[in-house]
Amino acid sequence: MKKKIIIGSRGSKLALIYAEKAKVELLKNEEIQSIEIKSITTTGDTITNVRVSDHGGKGLFCKTIEQELLSKNIDLAVHALKDMPTDETEELLTNCFLERNNPREVLISNGNKNINDLKPNAVVGTSSFRREFQLKNIREDLNYKLIRGNVDTRIKKLNDNLYDAIILSYAGIKSLGLETKISQIFSTSKIIPSAGQGVIALQCRKNDQQLIEVLNKVNHKPTHNCIKAERNVLKVLEGNCETAVGAFAKISENKIELVAELFSLDGKQRFYLKLSKDLKLASELGKEVGEILKKQSNNSYKK
Repeated sequence: MKKKIIIGSRGSKLALIYAEKAKVELLKNEEIQSIEIKSITTTGDTITNVRVSDHGGKGLFCKTIEQELLSKNIDLAVHALKDMPTDETEELLTNCFLERNNPREVLISNGNKNINDLKPNAVVGTSSFRREFQLKNIREDLNYKLIRGNVDTRIKKLNDNLYDAIILSYAGIKSLGLETKISQIFSTSKIIPSAGQGVIALQCRKNDQQLIEVLNKVNHKPTHNCIKAERNVLKVLEGNCETAVGAFAKISENKIELVAELFSLDGKQRFYLKLSKDLKLASELGKEVGEILKKQSNNSYKK
């Protein structure tokens, strides 16, 4: 094994925290002697005033880092899995996942109010159609407005009264030590997370067999099984950034349960499904749920 491994990561505070987590796990293996983290600015980091879907989708946060990996400028890429497209880059392998962080959604609001206490027409910031449509099912009388930027930037916009509340992932808030700012935590049944939410993915070159062997030791198998189910829902739906879909799997003994919901393009129709199978059939479960939702929706979630 090389004496030194170079990890590539987005340069945001949160992304670098995730890269450090990966570093700690990898250094538990005696095959690796030292790790350097390389900060990489992605296209998604530079475009902060429009929806990601308007500029190429989720790949904006990954493609620059993947190119560094393909060019052998780094050995390993660390991504927030929910930012990764479902179609994998051919020469790269994403088959290692750290143990899942808390997948729930949180509300941060001025005055520390929960969703039901916000005034009618209050402005709620989110960059996700999924979150917007899910919250509309709770409060249709609120105004949902696009917000972009890293967590600190979004909280500053909230503090500047550009928004009355914002919705974010618990995992990011906790990792940044900002839990005291949380006004409300939503259960995964109240707001179904995006597929892979709270999961850190490690990506390498397909031909780097030595590193793959190390990653196999780091891979958290229960998380991996849940990811197989959740991501296969997206693959079947051929979802992109505009697809408002939530998918969340959990394991109980030798069973895996998957709950998913899909919204029509205008958010007015909701398609919901919960199924379970033997744990060894996690991939098949995701495909089945995806196919049923696709059929139920009659492609109303696509342009």
